[in-house]
Amino acid sequence: MTEPRPQTTLLRAAVRPRMIVLLVVLLAAAAVCARLGAWQLDRAQVRGAKAEDRHVAALVAAPPVPLGDVLTPQTSFRGDMVSRKVTVTGAYDAAGQLLVGGRAHDGVTGYLVVTPLREPGGAVLPVVRGWVAAPADADVPPAGDVTVVGYLQASEQAGDGVRLGEDGTSGRADAVSSAELLNVWGGPIYTGYLVVATSDPAQSDAVAILDPPRKPGAGLNLQNLAYAAQWWLFGGFAVLLWLRLVRDEAAGGRPEPRGSSPAPAGPPAPPAAA
Repeated sequence: MTEPRPQTTLLRAAVRPRMIVLLVVLLAAAAVCARLGAWQLDRAQVRGAKAEDRHVAALVAAPPVPLGDVLTPQTSFRGDMVSRKVTVTGAYDAAGQLLVGGRAHDGVTGYLVVTPLREPGGAVLPVVRGWVAAPADADVPPAGDVTVVGYLQASEQAGDGVRLGEDGTSGRADAVSSAELLNVWGGPIYTGYLVVATSDPAQSDAVAILDPPRKPGAGLNLQNLAYAAQWWLFGGFAVLLWLRLVRDEAAGGRPEPRGSSPAPAGPPAPPAAA
């Protein structure tokens, strides 16, 4: 008779009563770990949201600093610059205005209104003047010199290109990407863009002012998030432990191959000489 296949041996070991009882216990422990992980994730979201709200409130209350003190054209945009409140003076180039579609605001999908602001020295700053629900709602930016206060955000990855407008209409783009805008607006250009908070002179109410931008991953408490990951790992270890015990059970209970027998005993040793 042939030796049982390993799969059959593992299955027999797994359905033994003590292994089934152990499986139920470990699955219950894994379920508890999963529930505790979900609770910690919920705590991470709640605590993170409160901390982010305090951070945004501090940004709004902070006085703006000159843009040149934080960022200069064609220099790297650092992560700590996100949401920095700055002020800049220049003139809008209405002919270069673009609409970036697929952007949600208050639960409605619409368009960002992006207009180049040219500084006296010639540098170009992409400015998100706000949001509109439809292209026809996009207004003309204020003429002449304007002083804008807003929040910095990093340039986005390039999309499918920029399509210029015709007959005075706004062009279209898929992203607020300085790399793409450089080819259309010229340079030198900033590697980030500005989200308008206030403008002097003020722009029309047709464009909705946006909230300060947030960093990716903001709104989660990292400590609670780490606790959640630990609980889920513990739950996974419980399942892996049962699988390991099944393998050990199968290895310990596997019968010896048929036809094998203990080695025959040799002749008795002669008595020792006196």
